[in-house]
Amino acid sequence: MTGKMKASVRRRLENKGWVVGNVREFLGLTAEEEAYIELRLKLAEGLKTRRKRRGLSQTALAESLKSSQSRVAKMEAGDPTVSLDLLVKSLLALGASNRDLASIIAGR
Repeated sequence: MTGKMKASVRRRLENKGWVVGNVREFLGLTAEEEAYIELRLKLAEGLKTRRKRRGLSQTALAESLKSSQSRVAKMEAGDPTVSLDLLVKSLLALGASNRDLASIIAGR
């Protein structure tokens, strides 16, 4: 989630009155809340990547999960209405191992 901004760009924005910070500062998140959101987004991206690698459409994945295409789209978008439990179960349904899950979470 953290990105680097060139110092020259940052100075230019600040000189024009912009406040430059990160998402955590902007939303007033605790370190734990930030870590939770990053975990959710990593699992969501891992699901999307694994689904595409297997050559499945969102609809095909939804059918195998006994769910809907729109729910799969929400899972892949990291929608907060989707539980971490469902994200993990969906990854496991796509054949992810515990090691694969650890790799996704570690961002590798």
